[in-house]
Amino acid sequence: MEKNAENIKKIAAMIDHTNLNPCAKKADIEKLCAEAIKYDFASVCVNPFYVPLASQLLADSPVKVCTVVGFPLGAVSIDDKASQAGLLVDEGAREIDMVVNLSLVKDGAWEDVFEDI
Repeated sequence: MEKNAENIKKIAAMIDHTNLNPCAKKADIEKLCAEAIKYDFASVCVNPFYVPLASQLLADSPVKVCTVVGFPLGAVSIDDKASQAGLLVDEGAREIDMVVNLSLVKDGAWEDVFEDI
């Protein structure tokens, strides 16, 4: 049983506990963060609006705050993505998930995709 518990802990350390629901309430994010601490998840991933709250709730824990840029379609400019990512890091995000511009991918514009990333 000890080996099983060790494996569960290893798996938990790779999980990004996520709530990207556009209708998520403060209580939902509080619950998300409490669960991440309880189960030793790697991070919580929240919409940019909730980065300051999640950062505050997780300040004394090893759980990182993750957020998204260009979510859900990636259809914003490179400058917008870079600017938003910088602001979110300043607000406490330690991981940024950037959504690639799907139109560029569909067009096969790989140099532009590379630049976007």
